[in-house]
This record gives sequence, C-alpha cells and structure tokens, in this order.
Amino acid sequence: MAQRGYMLGNADVTVIGERPKVSPHALAMRESLAADLDCDVGRISVKATTTEKLGFTGRGEGIAAQACVLLERC
Repeated sequence: MAQRGYMLGNADVTVIGERPKVSPHALAMRESLAADLDCDVGRISVKATTTEKLGFTGRGEGIAAQACVLLERC
C-alpha cells in the first residue's frame, strides 16, 4: 500500500459462522492482521456474527468473512 501512496486508516472485519467462537481468538487475529498490514493493532476491529442457522454457514459447512477498509493517502 505504501508503495502506491496509501496507508491503512482502519479495517473492520466480520467473521460469519456458527462455530468456532471468535471472541477467544479476536485479539490474536487483530495482532496478526496488524503485523501483515504494518499498522497499529488499534486500527483493526474483528467481530463475529451468525446467520441464525441459515445457509452453509448456519449449517456449519463453512465460514465467511467481510471486511470494510479505509485507505488514506500518505
């Protein structure tokens, strides 16, 4: 990103699935993402939700993730 003149403003990640529970792993996930993105861990948010037993994630056949990222010019 820096090579192209941008830096991470923040990242908001949502993990979608019935299991495993994300909360025990959220800090480690944030730290890993922050290291990969070369930013402060405070700029990364990781949370989880379920689909209330609907679809492939609700049946426990997999998980999905969504991320919204703000990029700022350096």
